[in-house]
Formats: sequence, C-alpha cells, structure tokens
Amino acid sequence: MASAVKDTRPGYGQLLRTPGAWTFLLPGFLARQPFAMLTIGIVLLVEHTSGSYGTAGIVSAVTGVSMALFAPQTGKLADRFGQRAVLVPGVLVHAISVTALITLALAHAPLWALLLVAVPSGVSTPQVGPMVRARWAARLGGTPLMPTAAAFESVTDEFTFVIGPVLATALCTSIHPAAGLITEAALTLIGGLLFAAQRRSQPPVEAVKANGGARTSALSVSGVRVLIVGFLGIGMVFGGMQVSLTAFTQEIGQPGINGILYGVFACGNMLSGIVCGAIAWKVGPRRRLLVGYAALALATTPLWAATAVPVLGGVGLLVGLCIAPALITGYTLVESLVPASARTEAFTWLTGAVALGQAAASATAGRLTDAFGPSSGFLVPLGATALALVVLLMLRGRLVPHSASLVVDTASQGEPERGVGHRTPVAVD
Repeated sequence: MASAVKDTRPGYGQLLRTPGAWTFLLPGFLARQPFAMLTIGIVLLVEHTSGSYGTAGIVSAVTGVSMALFAPQTGKLADRFGQRAVLVPGVLVHAISVTALITLALAHAPLWALLLVAVPSGVSTPQVGPMVRARWAARLGGTPLMPTAAAFESVTDEFTFVIGPVLATALCTSIHPAAGLITEAALTLIGGLLFAAQRRSQPPVEAVKANGGARTSALSVSGVRVLIVGFLGIGMVFGGMQVSLTAFTQEIGQPGINGILYGVFACGNMLSGIVCGAIAWKVGPRRRLLVGYAALALATTPLWAATAVPVLGGVGLLVGLCIAPALITGYTLVESLVPASARTEAFTWLTGAVALGQAAASATAGRLTDAFGPSSGFLVPLGATALALVVLLMLRGRLVPHSASLVVDTASQGEPERGVGHRTPVAVD
C-alpha cells in the first residue's frame, strides 16, 4: 500500500485517509469497548446482588485472569487460522457466557456458579486491539505511516479506557445494575461480527505461514517480560480505582458520583495520551518510561488519604494524567525490542497484563474494602506501582534492544523524535 504514503512526514490525517481504513476502524472500535467494560460491569452487578465487594472482586478477577492468560493464545490462533475464524465463534461464546453470568447473578446463584461462567466470559473476550494493529501492519508495513498507525492505536486504546468504564458505570447506576454487562455483550457481538466481516483488510494467513517458519516467542525477549511487570502495575491502578471509587461513593450515599469521578480519572488518561502523541520528544522511550512510571507511583500516594469528593477527583485526575505516558511508551518499546514476526503476540501479552493486573486489583481491593473500608482499597494502586517501578529500575538494561541495527537515534541525525505518532525508529534512552 505504498500508494497511500506520499508525504515524508505523515500524520494522523494522512493515516486516516488510507484507503479502506475506516472499514475496520469503526467496527474495531465498537468491538474493543467491551474490554474496558467487562470487569467494572461485573463488579457493579455482583456487588449489587451479593452485597459484597469481595465476592464481586473475585468474580471480576477470575474473568480478568482468564482473559489475560488466553489473550496470547488468541493472537497465535488468529495468525494461524485467520482473524475471522477466531472472532466469529469467540464473540458468540462471549455473548452466551455473559448472558449466563447476568442471569445467575440476578438469581443470586452461589459463588461457584458465577465463577463457572466467569471463565468462558474472560477467555472469549475478543482481542480486537492487536488484530487492528495486525491489519495496519499488513496494509502499511514498510512505509512511513506504520509508526503513525502504532501511535494512533495506542491513543485509541486510551480512549477505550475512557469511554468503556464510564459508560458501564453510568448504565449500571442510572438504568439497571445489569445494563452495563448487557451493553458489553451486545457491543461484543455486533462489533465483533462487523469487524470479522471485513475480509479484505484481514492479514492473509498464507503470508503469516510463509514468514513464520521459525518464530521467536515474544516471551523469549527479556524486555517484554519486564514490560509485562510494568503493565501489570498499570492494570492494578485501573482495577483498584474502579472498586475503590465505587465503594467510596456508596459509603457517602452518592453512587451516581462514581461515574463522574471515574470519568475525571479517565479523561486525564485520555488527554495525556493525545499530548504524548504530539510532543517532539528528545528523550528516548526507555527513559520516558522510567520517568513516567515514577510519576505514576508518586501520584497514587495520596489516594488513600482523600476523604472529600473534590480532593479525590483532583488526585484521580493526576493519576490519570500519569498513566498514558507509561502505557504508550511501553507499546513504543515493543517495536524496537521484538521481531516483527512476534509483535502481535507481544501486544497481546501487554494487553493481557493490564487485564490481569486489573483483575488482581479488583479482588484485592474488594477484600480490603470489605474488611477496612473504601480508603484501604486505594492502597492497591500505590503498592502495585511502587513494586513495578522497583522492577523496572532494576531491570532497565533489558529494555535496550540486543541489536543496534533495530534502533536509530534520530536525535543524533539532527532530527528530534516526534512523539509516538511521528517516529522513524526510536531512540532507546
């Protein structure tokens, strides 16, 4: 698709004018919303029917863990058999599983029954984000627009985490406790089937097989394993904030404010994501990751002490502002750390790590909230980010590519690195 690339300095506008792009972007956007709606929808519904944040957290955690563990397998299956072959049965199973979960929760079924359907609900969650990235790569691979596409996808992921939880919370608190999950299942089914129907943009299975003779597993790259730890911490911020904000607003008798508070947190995340894609960075992604993650750990520190809604909203906004730089920079590093043949798998590992962290935080924060009150749940994001930061600092040397040929420092060539949306190869430090 070299004809789509005529400018030596491509931007978002030129990217979105790529022929055929909107045919998979729009259904892909619908289908990826459920990823950010599922766990918070489960927390709100199960807490309402069981009266326990601990129980809600466990069901949410099992769903998230199932999603995280199976996500890389979904990527491998899509590479081998094609995206449509994986998506169509997957979204059908997901819709059925979530419907069963809703029915059992409203019927006050025992915990074991909820967990039984939570597993397939998580396993069948479609990994649309990595699939969209694979379609961009098939269409634009080897052109100057490919780095811009990677940046666009990172910002879209951020936007997903802005819209999804806020939508689920608003539906559950204003319409019915099950409304969030009902919408999640409908979006998964409709968006997933529409996305799968776009066969022309699907990466050819033959090309994947031809290039995949001796594949390198993404997990064999030590830098990916380090990034997974960092993304686990970020996922625990999402999970801890969801459960703790829900419990806080319930305790003060204003559950409707939950959507506003989480919306402020999510908007901070989205705004910083847009800015990160526009800045002409002169500092390499590894250093940006460490600085951004340190800021995130610091921002989560006062969460547990906030007792007033305005203060909690302000701190939540600050935390949100610090998340996107760490997430986007982590995805940026994948491009220099992982061979092209394993990048889709690497993206699914990182996406799964966020889901796994979110699930673990939901369970932990739920139990802490039941035992010690809502403020204790906010200790989960603090502890998780602090531990992950220590790991990132200790193992930062593994975030440098083994082959210098993978990386070109654009600053040394007299041209600054133009954010995640305007990279040639990236500087490593």
